[in-house]
Amino acid sequence: MKLNPRIYIWYKLFNSSFTGLSIGSIFTIYAPLEPSIYSIGGILLAIGMMIVAKFYEKIMTIRKFFIISMFVEFVILFLVIFFLIKPYTYMTALLIYAGYQLTFVFGSYLVRAETLILRKKHLLSLVDIYKQAGYLIGLVVSFVFYKILEHSFQITTNQEKVYYLHFLLLVVEVIIIYLLYRSFKNDKYKIS
Repeated sequence: MKLNPRIYIWYKLFNSSFTGLSIGSIFTIYAPLEPSIYSIGGILLAIGMMIVAKFYEKIMTIRKFFIISMFVEFVILFLVIFFLIKPYTYMTALLIYAGYQLTFVFGSYLVRAETLILRKKHLLSLVDIYKQAGYLIGLVVSFVFYKILEHSFQITTNQEKVYYLHFLLLVVEVIIIYLLYRSFKNDKYKIS
């Protein structure tokens, strides 16, 4: 399995734009949760990250990186779809929080594996530039999206705005999965 760096960089742009788009919505979705949930989630996250780190020697391969990256993206896709079907219940907030914590368990691994797989300084630099650009794009688009909902469609409640944003998040997440798949699909690409 080989990595196509050009497509992978676009994947990182869209992946970070998803984060920028969704960052403000989390506070609205998590509103029903008690503060103690965050403590439990943090404890489980730390334990999960330690377990993943224990297996670095076995999972620091390009194939495992691809599989784990896809797993993380499909968890996020599931969470977006679930929210669109059952918005604003306590169980939805809890499931979304747990789902994001599950994806965060692999956060350190993904960063370290990406560095080892890309290896070249100029590729690492490009990935980080595209990640920051994507994050900024997501933040700007979410701001504009919320303002359009408010001024053009008279949608003023935070809950309604966040709900409609999830349709945009769904489209972006599908693009992310497609780009991630394409980043690893063709064996003719190789990073040397």
